[in-house]
Amino acid sequence: MLLGLGLVVFVILLALGTWQLQRLHWKEGLLQTIDQRTHSAPRPLAEVESQFASSGDVDYTPVTVSGTFLHHGERHFYSTWDGAAGFDVITPLRLDGGRFVLINRGFVPYDLKDAAKRPQGQVAGKVTLTGLARNPLLAKPSMMLPDNDIQKNIFYWKDRDAMAASANLPTAAVLVPFFIDADKTPNPGGLPVGGVTIIDLPNSHLQYAFTWYGLAAALAGVLLFRLRRPAKAE
Repeated sequence: MLLGLGLVVFVILLALGTWQLQRLHWKEGLLQTIDQRTHSAPRPLAEVESQFASSGDVDYTPVTVSGTFLHHGERHFYSTWDGAAGFDVITPLRLDGGRFVLINRGFVPYDLKDAAKRPQGQVAGKVTLTGLARNPLLAKPSMMLPDNDIQKNIFYWKDRDAMAASANLPTAAVLVPFFIDADKTPNPGGLPVGGVTIIDLPNSHLQYAFTWYGLAAALAGVLLFRLRRPAKAE
């Protein structure tokens, strides 16, 4: 009975190790794609939109856009930067032609959530900016995250549709289907702090694979010892 249970656990441990190796190959491919994209030249919005329409994936693709910010519609995504708590300021940008795209302009400290406390950063008129396109989330990424508090304008996950719907955009406004994270180009007054995109993704799958395979090897040793041990005399 115990030997049978041990064999089941052994197979499970091997499966977990193999799964981590598969995740390792996937993560290495993802990191290579991110590296290639982030080091490529910025592309016009129309090209990136075409890429999204064909593949549904534009994450970390450099893009350049021009338009006018609607600062009254800025949304606040709870975040941290350099160890400080605060918010990423996500502001609608009105494009030529009347469409809109949500721009993550960067980080502001918690006590500067109110835009009236950082008026210099509320740039007026037409602007041109470069940033990284970011795929929209289809759903809340984890049940551990709180629900977004739309009334208080505090978002714990980037619900693009809810952000747009609560940003006082014109009726029937057409939205670009992804976000753009602005680059590190300084804003007037120093806020928001741009370039907050997290690119250094953790990759610990090889260590996890070694752990599961190591446990499997240890269990195999125990099982072999058990099989080779002489049976007790009745």
